[in-house]
Amino acid sequence: MTLTVYNTLTRRQEPFTTIEAGKVKMYSCGVTVYDYCHLGHARSYIVWDTIRQYLKWRGYEVRYIQNFTDIDDKILNRAKERGSTMEAFANRFIDEYFTDIRRLNVKDADEYPRVTEHIPEIKQLIQDLQSKDFAYATNGDVYYRVESFPGYGKLSGRKLEDMQVGASGRVDAENSKAPQKQHPFDFALWKSAKPGEPAWDSPWGKGRPGWHIECSAMIRSRLGETIDIHGGGGDLTFPHHENEIAQSEAAMNKPLARYWTHNGMVMVDGQKMSKSLGNFITIRDLLDGKWSMHPQPVDPMAVRLFVLQAHYRKPLDFTNQAIATAESSWKTLKDGLLFGSQHGEKLGWSQESPSLISEVAEKFQQSGDDDFNFCGGLAVLFELAKELKREGNIFKHEGQTKTSSEELHRQWHSLVTLAQILGLEAASTDESSDPGFINDTEIEALIQQRQEARQNKNFAESDQIRDELKAQGITLIDSKEGTRWHRD
Repeated sequence: MTLTVYNTLTRRQEPFTTIEAGKVKMYSCGVTVYDYCHLGHARSYIVWDTIRQYLKWRGYEVRYIQNFTDIDDKILNRAKERGSTMEAFANRFIDEYFTDIRRLNVKDADEYPRVTEHIPEIKQLIQDLQSKDFAYATNGDVYYRVESFPGYGKLSGRKLEDMQVGASGRVDAENSKAPQKQHPFDFALWKSAKPGEPAWDSPWGKGRPGWHIECSAMIRSRLGETIDIHGGGGDLTFPHHENEIAQSEAAMNKPLARYWTHNGMVMVDGQKMSKSLGNFITIRDLLDGKWSMHPQPVDPMAVRLFVLQAHYRKPLDFTNQAIATAESSWKTLKDGLLFGSQHGEKLGWSQESPSLISEVAEKFQQSGDDDFNFCGGLAVLFELAKELKREGNIFKHEGQTKTSSEELHRQWHSLVTLAQILGLEAASTDESSDPGFINDTEIEALIQQRQEARQNKNFAESDQIRDELKAQGITLIDSKEGTRWHRD
């Protein structure tokens, strides 16, 4: 079977070949750290995490980079509102990102470069563009000359004359300086310093990077001039990814990425998620039962399952019914995943792992190789889970199974192995059978609740949470880096 991937740039599904045999260089645009992560972030990073795990299972050595944008107008404005510095504010929400996304079992990227760590590389890239006459300086700002790049618009399929400034919800701060631009669609590579804002020395005077140049510079610095996969949300296709291509390819005269992949839009009850509509949902609110449409805590694995049940390029609609259905589906899958810990010893299973059932693995791969169609792979897993659940019920009532112990072991091992590729894992019920047991997810949620209480100077609530955790054998250790914990 041949792995094929839909390429936004060519608008077709293509056989997947890498720059270096057996190795994948992969980059996805990370969050701008000024607030808690929302459901759109949940979808994106579940998708790219799963694609990475699948590629590794297919035998590739994957190097996955995801950046943090830690300087931006939104960060600066929020920091000023809260009486914080840009650095402290960005660091806080980088920590919050990890708290939220790890609950969804998203594995850490290999590296998380930050914009502020790459100022020299950004300035060098801008100088390269200026030396080739793709950029021009004016009054301390530097702009990219869009008309100088003949391929501009090839990713989004837009024509220059039809394009709208400020796509993807971003209205660039330099729009107010339009008379300085040579063309209305030229975009800022470097912005001159404003009073009271962080700034760096440069050949054009003190200032800071524009949004689009950041990813181009970080990719070149961490992964090289051309990568295999560039991922991101569909709303980043224009202008962000379009501008990345214009910058990188003009500077290096090479393709920036072989495959451009984009996940579909996230909807909430049929509408685009937005704060103005009052349907903006953070990951933690959904998991902690603070979403008004579904005011009960949701298992993180049910959320991950829900995301993967739709093809990554299709729109995804979060509704109360959809989440409830995903929770029910997760219970079925979880029952299958826990079959081994509940019955394996009684069935005389050996400690040695059996081989995967070849037909099952082939069906799973056939779906995954079709542009990462993980929803098809899930269908394979549910077949196994339902069979194991049925056999588990028979075993409980009759003391024996209809299928041989060896075959059940292979079914269970195949289910667990393939589910792990999708990041779907169930904790053993042995430890959680104790009514007083508190799991890691619940601990992290209480620590976050305590942190918010301390920020609001509600020290009585903060102390109460600490004492409750202590009573359950959990010790908290506060430091300037954050709060760590361990079981006594």
